[in-house]
Amino acid sequence: MPRFEDIQLLRATYLRGPSIWTYRPALEVWLALGALEQYPSNKVPGFNERLTAWLPDLVEHHCGVGERGGFIERLHEGTWMGHVLEHIVIELLNLSGMPAKFGQTRETSTRGTYRMVFRCPEEAVARTALAQGHALIMAAINDESFDLKSAIQAIKTTIDDNYLGPSTACIVDAALERHIPHVRLNDGNLVQLGYGAAQRRIWTAETDQTSAIAEGIAQDKDLTKRLLAAAGVPVPEGIIVASADEAWEAAQDIGLPVTVKPSDGNHARGVTLELHREKNIRAAFPLAEKEGSQVIVERFIEGTEHRVLVVGGKVVAACRGEQVFVVGDGQRTLAQLVQELNRDPRRGVEEEFPLELLDLQLPNIQLELARQEVTADTVVAVGRKVLLQRNGNMAIDCTDDLHPDVVYHAELAARVVGLDIAGMDMVLRDASRPMKEQGGAIVEVNAGPSLLMHLKPSSGAPRPVGQAIVEHLFPGSGEKGSHAGRIPIVGVAGTRANAFIARLVGWLLQLSGKLTGIASSEGMFIAGRRTQTSNTAHWAGAHRLLTNRLAEAAVIQSSARSILDEGLAYDRCLVGIVTDMDGWQELADHDVRGPEQMPRVLRTQIDVVLNDGAGVLNADIEAVAQLAELCDGEVLLYALSADNAALARHRATDNGRAVYARAGEICLATGAKERVLGTLAALQLARGPAPDTSALLAAIAGAWALGIAPDLIAAGIKTFEYHD
Repeated sequence: MPRFEDIQLLRATYLRGPSIWTYRPALEVWLALGALEQYPSNKVPGFNERLTAWLPDLVEHHCGVGERGGFIERLHEGTWMGHVLEHIVIELLNLSGMPAKFGQTRETSTRGTYRMVFRCPEEAVARTALAQGHALIMAAINDESFDLKSAIQAIKTTIDDNYLGPSTACIVDAALERHIPHVRLNDGNLVQLGYGAAQRRIWTAETDQTSAIAEGIAQDKDLTKRLLAAAGVPVPEGIIVASADEAWEAAQDIGLPVTVKPSDGNHARGVTLELHREKNIRAAFPLAEKEGSQVIVERFIEGTEHRVLVVGGKVVAACRGEQVFVVGDGQRTLAQLVQELNRDPRRGVEEEFPLELLDLQLPNIQLELARQEVTADTVVAVGRKVLLQRNGNMAIDCTDDLHPDVVYHAELAARVVGLDIAGMDMVLRDASRPMKEQGGAIVEVNAGPSLLMHLKPSSGAPRPVGQAIVEHLFPGSGEKGSHAGRIPIVGVAGTRANAFIARLVGWLLQLSGKLTGIASSEGMFIAGRRTQTSNTAHWAGAHRLLTNRLAEAAVIQSSARSILDEGLAYDRCLVGIVTDMDGWQELADHDVRGPEQMPRVLRTQIDVVLNDGAGVLNADIEAVAQLAELCDGEVLLYALSADNAALARHRATDNGRAVYARAGEICLATGAKERVLGTLAALQLARGPAPDTSALLAAIAGAWALGIAPDLIAAGIKTFEYHD
């Protein structure tokens, strides 16, 4: 069989929010199969065998069959290569450590051209996975070699370069479990949890409650110890020194053995423990000096290093370290023994590994080896232990072992320094005994502590530290029905006078007492003031609004095109308004060929309505009214006449709320109960042209759905100044 030409990747669009496919970010790929349109998976000799040999875990993909082995069944029955590519990309993401499940592939109206989509939280990662998946499928089709290990490593590298670090990711994941939205604010680990005025910010394990003064205190280890000692917290005696000579003098004053370390270092860099000899103390000084602004010589505390995590004044996790040794066999050199130790699957250079790789060239390890008079080339005698590291490697969970006295002193130290999240480095012989009884001490207080040791301990149970931090930032967010991190969001989708609707609803929200932002095709508005004149009815405009800490409520205009091009900028809304199904003629580039395809696009606005929110629908357009069955919350209908059939059924069968015009009046109804808001003649704007009646009804229904009182709605319309 001749070689097949590559599947063409026509375009790839990253959808950043809820879309016609899924609620979460996804990459939509248009692809053309070319000659492969005639060759489903069961028609290419050896394809299925090559593919499953490379990716045996494809057997776990249920596909449309709904059970394990479902996708394999589809392969053998014969499925098109666009669908196969979808599953390949998903499996590559799984193998790279970024779990993925969702994907869909649909044929377009052009034969041989498909839209394939898969979910991925980071665009760069999605594009790399697509490129590697594309290369793999063509190699499998054409019976060519493929380096799977390199493909997975390429995706892993992109994840490491672009995705959140493990500490930040665990907090974001915990927030998502509580339905708290998040917005990434930079290419690093600065993340906003929640929207507008309800937001909180994190940067790794620091929050917007982390005091800069407290962080500065924690960085100054000498100052920290003095403050802790004044509060009765056990700390080792120490002296700041400026030279190796002073270090030796201080060691004699304090009493041997001592520890030499930087005054403001971190991650145990430059720390040398249990020094007895003058030459070793002098050698340790320059190691500490280059890692901090000053050097401390302090009394060595006998015991094992522990890390205790305090969040919001409470201990939530603890782990202990262990000294790292190799044991000689009389045959191998120290370097060979360390090489074997580094094969431990828990060790690695990426942050995902709980233990670091051991490097014999590191100055601290070199100093330890010098004290034991061994080198990398030394053949270590049978049974001899060679110490490599005295500190670090804190990855053995001991949370349940902590004595109440240890907990008390850790929590007290966090309060003394002033940190809302703190990592306490404590040296203890036994964490289950009181500190003073065993001569234990707190040797450091760390701001922004790593959480990985608690998430992936080398031994013991992982601890839900992300959940503890989210609960600290959003108390009660784990309770049912919580709207932690959310502000009222109104989404307006369609084409008919939607900018007017968005601005009037925003005005009514503002009058109800909430400082309101509006992102519309007529610009951006905050508290009634226009802050931007250009069109902001798109993802970037809404994104800017939702990151504004002033906004206590938001009204965001969208269109079918913005949904197809980018997805919505928010995950859920309190009120979703759909006015019409117009504009399909301009969406041919998205393969929208007729009005019957528009409901699939605009349903997105209703799909994201919260359970205790409301969908507002134009009952005068049947396709819009039919979206009611998709709404998780309440439904309000509006129509130009009380005689509208859909509106009448809604009132009669569901005791539903409705807004309509009748005999020159605007009425609000709940089931059979009716209230006249005012006459159309009286409900005129303070400034601007007479509004379109249907648009006015939509805005009134939206405001009523938000719980704004009818009297305030009527007064608000009369005071609204609508002008460009």
